[in-house]
Amino acid sequence: QVQLVESGGGLVQAGGSLRLSCAASGRTFSSYAMAWFRQAPGKEREFAAAVTRSGVNTYYADSVKGRFTISRDNAKNTVYLQMKYLKPEDTAVYYCAASSYSGWPLIEINVYGAWGQGTQVTVSS
Repeated sequence: QVQLVESGGGLVQAGGSLRLSCAASGRTFSSYAMAWFRQAPGKEREFAAAVTRSGVNTYYADSVKGRFTISRDNAKNTVYLQMKYLKPEDTAVYYCAASSYSGWPLIEINVYGAWGQGTQVTVSS
């Protein structure tokens, strides 16, 4: 099965931008829909963004819509999350995840079977 490794997290000021990357192992990356979830301390893990296998279709949580962009480069086995106009409430550990389920949009945690280790994003006010 696919293995995922996130990178790119860090500390930024409110209003700033950051790009996260998620590198996937294997040669079947294009078989998975991909998503980013996030989890703040003491909070439930929540959906942020998802992208279809081809990268053509995307879906966003209302909380990030218009500020975040998910994309993928299947030739590089990598999915990205470009975050701009960051807010303190965006502070969380960000996880990428892979799903082999059919249908769209895929926004529920239980349809994602592979997860990365997470990368910390901290937005200061």
